[in-house]
Amino acid sequence: MKKLFIALVFALATAPLGASATAGQLAAAPTAQDVNQVTLKQVVEVEGSVIHLGDLFTNAGDLSDRGVAYAPKPGGQAIFDAKWLFRVARAYQLNWRPMSRDVKVRVERKSQVISREEIEDEILAALIDKGAAPDMKVELGNRMLRLHVPWDALAALEIEDIVYESRTQRFAAIISAPAGDPAAQRMRVTGRLHRIANIPVLARRMVSNEIITLRDITWIKVRANRLQPDVVLDETGLIGMAPKRTMRAGFPVRTSSIRRPILVEKGSLVMIVLKAPQMQLTAQGKALEHGSEGDTIRVTNTQSSTVVEGEVTAAGRITVSLTTLLALNQ
Repeated sequence: MKKLFIALVFALATAPLGASATAGQLAAAPTAQDVNQVTLKQVVEVEGSVIHLGDLFTNAGDLSDRGVAYAPKPGGQAIFDAKWLFRVARAYQLNWRPMSRDVKVRVERKSQVISREEIEDEILAALIDKGAAPDMKVELGNRMLRLHVPWDALAALEIEDIVYESRTQRFAAIISAPAGDPAAQRMRVTGRLHRIANIPVLARRMVSNEIITLRDITWIKVRANRLQPDVVLDETGLIGMAPKRTMRAGFPVRTSSIRRPILVEKGSLVMIVLKAPQMQLTAQGKALEHGSEGDTIRVTNTQSSTVVEGEVTAAGRITVSLTTLLALNQ
């Protein structure tokens, strides 16, 4: 009965301008008007499946709850032009007429959105029940897919049927939303599974030679088949290292992009330390090469101009062993 009533009202509202209403039709439509001016709304958002007179016009009074058209699908919109709007106003004897043919109103249907990520999670759960590995990720063929359900419905997804081919890792499924609703929107989706790797990445932008600490690391999931062979897969491969150049956050880090921090810059003044049993001598030197901790580099004694090799043991510090010095003097 409710659908029949809406259909009758809609038929009346969309009757041609030249058609005259019968006496019975005129008697069925209340003629009481609000004393205030009736105006048209420009953009309308409705929650239910029916557009009411009060959704389109202000000051419609007792007529506000009269249904005049079906609303678009959840998340959709419909445009009503001046001619249609004037027919509705005339059918309900509203004191309104369009100022021009360009007058229109846009009606949007409010909805809840089931995102692509939520759809992929539900499909993965169903595929795990069919033998898929838990560390896989679903990739839908339609990357822009999302579902709109009515605003007052439960935003839940149901997997009605699913077919999975373990050899190709491909699947096809029938999904519906809202779950359990006989009038639910049904759709066939396809896609495939990909193995996922959990890898460490920089949590913030870092500049050259800035030392990476545990606080600078976060984790992301990426498709394993898209990783380069030299991507760092463990946080121990990052901690204590430094970018060779400025690096962005959130991207896989390749071993060729990082190095041990430079503690001695080429051309910088350093302290040369000679360690011997019960004795330690120091002298000023000039580095001839870049050096990280543990590297052996060449330095020049600024007083004697002697070139020696020593190990970088700290920032600006080169340690030369007595054995190395004796070998040099032979």
